[in-house]
Amino acid sequence: MDKVCLVTGGGRGIGAAVAREMHKRGYKVALMSPSENCETLAHELGGVARRGVAQSAEDLRGIVDLAMSSYGRVDAVLTHTGHPPKGDLLDITDENWDLANDMIVKFVVRMARLVTPIMEAQGGGSIVNVTTYAAFEPSLWFPASCVYRAGVSSFAKLYADKYGPKNIRMNCLLPGFTDSLDVAKYGDLAAMKRIGTVEEQAKAAAFLLTDESSYITGQSLRVDGGLTRHV
Repeated sequence: MDKVCLVTGGGRGIGAAVAREMHKRGYKVALMSPSENCETLAHELGGVARRGVAQSAEDLRGIVDLAMSSYGRVDAVLTHTGHPPKGDLLDITDENWDLANDMIVKFVVRMARLVTPIMEAQGGGSIVNVTTYAAFEPSLWFPASCVYRAGVSSFAKLYADKYGPKNIRMNCLLPGFTDSLDVAKYGDLAAMKRIGTVEEQAKAAAFLLTDESSYITGQSLRVDGGLTRHV
């Protein structure tokens, strides 16, 4: 039976690259994104898609239900969303802090609630949360994102402890500056003196999503070209 990978933020950028990489590895794909891009890519890859946003519990349930009705299983999940509203640290409104929480932490928790029973029944699975290189070296460029994405790594540790005995793993992927965005000017900040590619991020994500990383859980893998200094 074919394995199935569900990808949110799966219309472009890193999410789309992960969908392509997992398809190459023989996985069926179920994709979600806010625009028609997920539908276009799903058609190309022979998968299924549903438009939706990370902060909507209804949309998350919709894509999981679509994957199950189409394929009957979910083996791997990539949670990926954009950055919440930016701003000066104390100028970010309460509403935007709440939105950041919905987009980043509650999004991951809600997805875990939906797919964990499925993976338990199957005998295992893997969840990878795409966050940011700045989760452990916070940047004033995007404060709300940093605060909540650090929380996702903490949640992943707790989840790993709870569901490791069920053979369900959760890890985080922490990308550095990547060519999905117009960030070429920041390439010199990395030890490798260039930005990364979405294909490089996708290969790292696929490693964590598949049995190639079967003894890795609760970890936060920085794929940043040596940008961060944290040891």
